[in-house]
This record gives sequence, structure tokens and C-alpha cells, in this order.
Amino acid sequence: MDGGKPSLALVYQAVQALYHDPDPAGKERASLWLGELQRSMYAWEISDQLLQLKQDVESCYFAAQTMKMKIQTSFYELPAETHIALRDSLLSHIKNLKDLSPVIITQLALAISDLALQMASWKGCVQTLIEKYSNDVSSLIFLVEILTVLPEEVHSRSLRIGANRRTEIIEDLAYYSNDVVTLLMSCVEKTGSDEKMLIKAFRCLGSWFNLGVLDSNFMANNQLLVVLFQVLQQNDTSTNLHEAASDSVCSALCAIENVNSNMPLAMQLFQGVLMLETAYHMAVAREDLDKVLNYCRIFTELCETFLETIARSPGRGMGDLRTVELLLICAGHPQYEVAEITFNFWYRLGEHLYKANDPVLHEIFRPYIQRLLHGLARHCQLDPDHESIPEDTSDFGEFRMRVSDLVKDIIFLVGSKECFYQLYSTLKEGNPPWEVTEAVLFIMASIAKNVDPENNRTLTEVLEQLVQLPDTVHIAVRYTSIELVGEMSEVVDRNPWFFIVLPYLQRVINTKPGDSEFASVCIRLFARHVWRAVR
Repeated sequence: MDGGKPSLALVYQAVQALYHDPDPAGKERASLWLGELQRSMYAWEISDQLLQLKQDVESCYFAAQTMKMKIQTSFYELPAETHIALRDSLLSHIKNLKDLSPVIITQLALAISDLALQMASWKGCVQTLIEKYSNDVSSLIFLVEILTVLPEEVHSRSLRIGANRRTEIIEDLAYYSNDVVTLLMSCVEKTGSDEKMLIKAFRCLGSWFNLGVLDSNFMANNQLLVVLFQVLQQNDTSTNLHEAASDSVCSALCAIENVNSNMPLAMQLFQGVLMLETAYHMAVAREDLDKVLNYCRIFTELCETFLETIARSPGRGMGDLRTVELLLICAGHPQYEVAEITFNFWYRLGEHLYKANDPVLHEIFRPYIQRLLHGLARHCQLDPDHESIPEDTSDFGEFRMRVSDLVKDIIFLVGSKECFYQLYSTLKEGNPPWEVTEAVLFIMASIAKNVDPENNRTLTEVLEQLVQLPDTVHIAVRYTSIELVGEMSEVVDRNPWFFIVLPYLQRVINTKPGDSEFASVCIRLFARHVWRAVR
């Protein structure tokens, strides 16, 4: 800063203006001035002094955030002989401010973690922190916070550390990882059923799982894993605690992607997740969507972790198809957001089975895919009181597009021709409500191009029914039927259908002269078929 080091009073005044000035222009001036201060060399000393003053949450938060930012981006400014003093100062601040605000604790924890990762002379930082604070119950809140963000910061792009240093850090963290898990279990035991500490412990455990440094044999026999599944099985678990436990289990499942080299832990997680089915049904009964989504995430992560085993040896060992049943149960939930979580697994399963090209495996999974397709068709139904054409740009419209993509990828397991016929039969044999008809036509449109048009009577029969739909049919049914006609282009372009469909499209445009959406889709199909005919 050109004017020299500003006084603490001036800095404090600027912070107050940033948070409390009713004039937006005043806030903007304060923000620019404080940003300039943070980039200056004076920021180190001023931040330290503000944290010592402990005047209020705003000034302490600004100072903690500044410390974190300076350590991340400007650590090179400090001579090596000042590093130990900075470390001791930050540890003193986080202990003195632990009761002021959780956001300040997080900022200081990040600052300490980023310092530890860049300060090569601070050997065994995890051991130092555990020895210094683990026996003081009041210090556990910030100790666990530091141990949570430390592994998260290892791969931070904000830190200017090389690959060799990162490797050294990861090896160091792996060496002390068992001590961290032991500490977390001790925290849970010391604080009893304190929810805040349980949440912190689970988040910390997940963070270490995500880094991939936990000893799977040690974890397989650790009581903390038992506590995790106990929390997930209880009906009265709070939403925040349930989410933290779910995140931790998902992180554990990701960490054992190489199942064979993590077999003891893989077995524990496999059995533990299968035990959650009853808890899922209870969450559905209580209409607790947050917990339902959490369970679905866990079930999906389980299936993805054991995907190769499921696809290679279905029904045997950890290829147990109860895992796939769990996903189909989730796909049957009334909310489409639940089913959508499972999509990536179905994509990957389809890819594995397509590459394997094993008729025996295809036959095993065919019933599961059929059930999935029926479930997806239900999820694609518009509300009965929907009055316009389907919207592609809404959240539900985008979901339907993802369903269409998924159906195209996995339809080979069922057979396009067979599936197309079965879907058509549901319309032909019954008299379903318009929203059911529209959803079935939508799924049929997804697979129509995969159906061989050669001597296919079902295709021609469907086309005949579509062009004969009455003018009174629901607008959404009409719109989707036109999309289906467009997907059946190879049939349409064969005489005499070409001369039947084009007048039909013309008639639709004329009956809805003010509807630009209808006009555009009809004109697009009209032009496509004419072009194909003249070629």
C-alpha cells in the first residue's frame, strides 16, 4: 500500500463498513481497500493483531481469511526463520477463538493446514497436533477441523507445491492415519452422543478416505465403522448427521475401488450397506426425501464399487444381485430425483455387458433392465393437469432427455424390437390416461431408430395409429407422437407412407396455426422427409 502500514483502527473501520455500511458504494470502497491490504506485506502483521484483539466475529473472520489467503498465495514472502513463529501464532489463535464462530475455526484450520503442507521443516504435523490437543476435550472441536481439511488441501490448486512434496505429504499422512482414526473414535467416546462431534468425526473420516491413505485392514475392524452404520440404521438420526454418515460411507466405498486388495474392508462395507434396506423403507414411509436420497447414493456407490464383480459373476459372492435389487427399489420411488442418482451405474453396467457380449449374462440381467425401463416410463409421465407440450429445458424435461439417452444405451439387453412391441401393447390393449400414453410414446421414440424396419408389422401399425389420432387428443400426446413419427423416418420414407405422413403433418400445422412449437417440429420433419425422398 502506497501510504504505508494502515492503523488497526482504520482497518477495523473498513471491515465494519464492508459488513454494515447501508450505502452500497461505501461497501464497494471498503471491499476494494481491504482487497488491496490483503495483497500487501502488511496483511501478515495486521491479521495477526486483529486475531489477538478478538474484537468481533467480522474482524476476526476477515483476519483469518486473510491469513489463509496469504499462506496459500504469498507464502514465499516470509523468510524461513519466521515459519515456526507463524505456526505457533496460528495454533494459539485457533485455540483462543474456538468458541467465537465455526467459520473462523474453518478459516484458521485451512491456514494451519496450508502452512503444514508448505512448511517442509514441520515434520509429523499430525502427530504434533494430536499430542498437543487430544487430551483436552475443549480443543477437540478445532483439532478435528484441522485434521479434516488437511487431507482435503493436499491436492489444492491454490498451493504452490511440487509433485515430490505432495508425495512426501501423502506418505506422511498415511503413516499417521491410524492415529487419526483412533483419535476420532476417542472423540466419539469422550463426547458421548454429542451430534456436532459425531458429524465432525464422520466428515473427518470421509476426508481421509477420499485421500486414499487409510489402512483398509485397520478400518475393517474399527469400531468407528460400526458406529457409522448404527447411525444410518436409526430412525431418529437428524438430517445433518445422516448426511455426514452417508458421505463417509460413500467415501469409504470409493476408496476400495480395487476390491481384491481391500477385501476385509470391502466385506464389512458390503454387508453393512445391505443391512440398510429396512432403514430405506422406513425413510420412504416417513416421506423423508433427504434420507431416501442419502440411502440411494450409498446403494449406488456400492453397486459401482462392485460393478465388475456383479457383471462378471452375478449372484455369486459380492456379485450378489441384491445390490441391483436395491437400485430398482430406489428407481420405484415416486420422486424422479431418486431414480436419477442410479443412472451412472446402469450406463456402466450396460457398457460392461456390451463389451462382454455374453448371451448368458445378457439373459441374467434382462429382467432387471425390463423392470428399470418400466420404472423409467412411469417417471417420465407428465402431471395429469399439465396443459402444454413437454418442456425440454425444465428440470423435468432435462431428466426425460437423460432417460432417453440411458434407454438408448441399455436397450440392447432387452431387444429393441421386443421392447417396442411390449410398450405398444400397453397402449393397444388398454385405455390408459393421456399422461401414460404420452410417456410410453416418449420411450418408444427413444428406441424407434434401433428397430429394424424391414417387414416389421408393428412399426407400420404404430405409424398407422399415429396418423389417425383424433384432433381432440391431448396436446402433449400429439407433440410426442410427432416426435415418434420423426424417429420412424426409415418407415415413413417408404411408399406409400411418405404420401400419408406428409399430409398428416400439414394437417397438424393447420389445426394449430398459432403454435410455433408444433409448426417448427412439423416443418422440420416435413423438410427431412422431402429431402430424403428427392435424394
